[in-house]
Amino acid sequence: MKSLNTMLSGLPTTIFTVMSALAVQYDAINLGQGFPDTEGPADLIEAAAAALRDGRNQYPPLTGVPELRAAVARSNARFYGIEVDPATEIVVTSGATEAITASLMAIVDPGDEVVVLEPLYDTYLPVVRALGAVARPVRLTPPDWSLPRAALEAAFGPRTKAILLNSPMNPTGKVFRPDELAFIADLLTRHDAYAICDEVYEHLTFGNARHLPLMALPGMRERCVRIGSAGKSFSLTGWKVGYVTAPAAIAACVAKAHQLLTFTTAPNLQRAVAVGLDKDTDYFTTLAADMQDRRDQLSEGLRAAGFDILPCDGSYFVIADIRPTGFAGDDVAFCRALTERCRVAAIPVSAFYDTPDAPRHLVRFAFCKKKEVLAEAVARIQAGVRTL
Repeated sequence: MKSLNTMLSGLPTTIFTVMSALAVQYDAINLGQGFPDTEGPADLIEAAAAALRDGRNQYPPLTGVPELRAAVARSNARFYGIEVDPATEIVVTSGATEAITASLMAIVDPGDEVVVLEPLYDTYLPVVRALGAVARPVRLTPPDWSLPRAALEAAFGPRTKAILLNSPMNPTGKVFRPDELAFIADLLTRHDAYAICDEVYEHLTFGNARHLPLMALPGMRERCVRIGSAGKSFSLTGWKVGYVTAPAAIAACVAKAHQLLTFTTAPNLQRAVAVGLDKDTDYFTTLAADMQDRRDQLSEGLRAAGFDILPCDGSYFVIADIRPTGFAGDDVAFCRALTERCRVAAIPVSAFYDTPDAPRHLVRFAFCKKKEVLAEAVARIQAGVRTL
């Protein structure tokens, strides 16, 4: 028989699938995948349930129900001073991953180059390549993950169409500083390029770190696509409701891609997310403070177990350096041994690289779990890590 799609059939089973299966096999605590183990706000769930019963269960508008588009616009203005037209500059998608795909489809042609920053979310490269574009990876260096300005500048050229920017960043927990964003903005202006900004962890920043959308910088309003996620902002990852903010011309093209991919998103969930986005600012502050507390709990426990812990200013994840534990193998072998013998699952950070010679001594742990779950995971690791 003729072969299937070369790119898709050649993709390996993801490390997330592998580690989650191992976690089930060994009855391990899964700190690999980044989803909370608690329900989101009760009032959102009640709003979604009520919205199922009021006779609006047919196809909603392609770009999203008016309530949610208006709420996204208000959120942009409230948190970042970005004024947008909800009728023409907002598109609701079935999750942020679809939003990323639709945004790339809207901007990129075959042969275009897209700058990406390693380590990176695993969806980015397959989508870029499926569109016939060329990825230009630029590597951030641990432990501080600062922007390598010379390397980034060298990655931009006459065929550069866009940069994919993830801040707060998965898996590093990095929140890009204003000066780093200004450097990126200058490159975009000089090369007449766009930015697709994955900002799903926008409300999960810690300490003095603050999320600043690239779109909020001078001259960036017309060059940026900004992507948010109800799953991360309201701990409801299974709802798969994302939202794109973009200039009208780009948003219209994103909407065409969205029409081809999923066409629309469950209307009751959209209306519930609109309720969430209008919550008092205290909700978002408390959400971040609670997640910071869990970050600190896990980080302190891992340090006590012998790991070095890298800085984490945002997201669901903290990265640990396994070398001080004395483990002789690489990060993949460590994660397998940790799951099998300590019954705690994590993700090797090398899985987030595409270029050769990726770091092999870093492991990502998710801290978006109940405190008692984190405490048990730490206890298991402390009891067994030196015997791996």
